[in-house]
Amino acid sequence: MSNQVNREVILIIPMFPNIELAAAQTAFSLAEMMDFDEDDIDEIQLAIIETCINAFEHSKSEDNRVSIKFIMRDNELELKITDCGVGFRLDHAKPAKIGEVGLKKRGWGLEIIRNMMDEVSIESSDKGTTITMIKRKMAPIRGEAISNA
Repeated sequence: MSNQVNREVILIIPMFPNIELAAAQTAFSLAEMMDFDEDDIDEIQLAIIETCINAFEHSKSEDNRVSIKFIMRDNELELKITDCGVGFRLDHAKPAKIGEVGLKKRGWGLEIIRNMMDEVSIESSDKGTTITMIKRKMAPIRGEAISNA
């Protein structure tokens, strides 16, 4: 069993326009501190922005707040984004589609989140929704030569 130490940061943001950028900046700072590469940091930021915007637009939360827990482990960053809204049924979520005229501008949030992160899980009830996302650090490439012997 590993002696891995979890470090946590909890950020609670009001549902104000553009405040999701504060969550993205926090994610940037933590991921940078953890030595994630630039592409991974961009993906983490995009996923957290999309998740917050979904909560702002769809949760109908009476307290108008979103809680974000950042859990830092040796090789991964876990994010838990929670609202206290009305919840939703994942099987009722409308998937993004390519329309006859081109791409729809709306409805891509969950698809973007799933493509940016290594793991995504959603728990939702009439008491709120929590989206848990995990991004793992890529193993460093070793400069060792591969032998065919």
